[in-house]
Amino acid sequence: MKKLLCLLVCFCSLQVFAKDYAVRDFGIEGDGNTLNTKSIQAAIDYVNAKGGGRLVFGPGNYVTGTIYIKSNVTLHLERGASILGSLNPFDYDKDPYINWKSLIYAIKQENIGITGQGTINGRGFENAMNTLNMVHRGLIEDELKYDRVREWNRPENIYFRECKNIKIIGITLKDPASWNQTYDQCVNILVDSITVDSKSYWNNDGIDIVDCKDVIIRNSHFDAADDAICFKSHDANAICENVLVENCTARSSASALKFGTVSRGGFRNFVVRNLTVYDTYRSAITFAAVDGGIVENILVDGVRSINTGNVIFLRIGNRWSKGKEPVMKDITIKNVYAEVPMEKPDKGYNYEGPIEDLPRNISPASIIGLPNYKIENVTLENIEIVYPGAGNPYYAKRGLSAAELDGIPEMEAAYPEFSQFKELPSWAFYIRHANNITFKNVKFKALAPDYRPAIVTDDLNKGKFENVTFDEVKAGNKEQIFLHKSNAVDIVK
Repeated sequence: MKKLLCLLVCFCSLQVFAKDYAVRDFGIEGDGNTLNTKSIQAAIDYVNAKGGGRLVFGPGNYVTGTIYIKSNVTLHLERGASILGSLNPFDYDKDPYINWKSLIYAIKQENIGITGQGTINGRGFENAMNTLNMVHRGLIEDELKYDRVREWNRPENIYFRECKNIKIIGITLKDPASWNQTYDQCVNILVDSITVDSKSYWNNDGIDIVDCKDVIIRNSHFDAADDAICFKSHDANAICENVLVENCTARSSASALKFGTVSRGGFRNFVVRNLTVYDTYRSAITFAAVDGGIVENILVDGVRSINTGNVIFLRIGNRWSKGKEPVMKDITIKNVYAEVPMEKPDKGYNYEGPIEDLPRNISPASIIGLPNYKIENVTLENIEIVYPGAGNPYYAKRGLSAAELDGIPEMEAAYPEFSQFKELPSWAFYIRHANNITFKNVKFKALAPDYRPAIVTDDLNKGKFENVTFDEVKAGNKEQIFLHKSNAVDIVK
């Protein structure tokens, strides 16, 4: 991580003395009506040919279709400047190398960025509806899965592929028609002090980091209809590694911090510090190794999660592994305070997460591997989670008999979600197919009685529960830790 910080400091210092070029000198209009695609591209090409610099957008509304950033060029958006995505679907390129649509591309470029206090607005809802109209008229081909145009046929705001030395600083990114910003197989990325408002349509992730190395994301706010801060691994021979996320806020109608779902190569050497999560439908923290990839050497330190449907979901699956063996190990999650509501936490947002996987009572946090691929070496320390309790066996029930616990399906090929198993046998935490799990200074609170114990372990080998306390209203003398097929588990009061 020290190497990453040094590289980024050096890169930023090299950019300070770059020359500025005003867009008005290229005949680019900020009137909100003129289509500037060719003019903006010509300006980028000119700055690139002159050795680089900043292309500066003054206050105004600059309409454009697809543009490509070139090496040594930074788009700088002054306060009051907005780049607006064209509302004509045919103004966007589906790049043949990426096979995806985007408003702003950069492919195999270096020393590039987008900075300033301005906005990139994809006008995603209108764009999605206009594209859907073209599909119905037979002008664009699309299968219309779920009655909407597929993600790759709707433009996202930014897609950078195989680029080096990227800085995205200060800007606001809003209303994409698809994902919001993707950095794919890039090296040396700094995302700092940006605001993301990404909930205009389906699949509106906040940020997607795919198989990248040496990444810093800090001091930023993500509000997304889909996953907010999302790391993916599309290439079985690549990996997403050496990443720092700090001082960020996330809200999502899916998950806030997510590794996966696509996880062919994997994720290694991550530090996440000081993350605030609110009004999030699924998990505050999701790590998924379901496509043969690895998740290892991860530290999450400092999470405050309020009104979130689930807090922690660690999952090994076997979906698209193609013979590779998934691995999840060496994970520490500490200094977490979380509150799980009884009601749907993203209720009222334009694009809520779908109601699914019912009947079930409120699901516990969970660590769930597979019989042949166990999650290993996980430490949870200084954790407090408040649950609503009130699990009702007449609505959904999972008992503690061997037959009932063994009857929980493995679902190894299923899409990983904390709710996929429907009713689980505990109200606070469920652990299955895991080795060497440690809880230290952990408190679970239920605001109403629940028929289930707080913790159930199933096939846990080597576990330690040290100073784990339970506060359940009217719990009586119910045993709160239930062990099933678990060995060498120490419970230290």
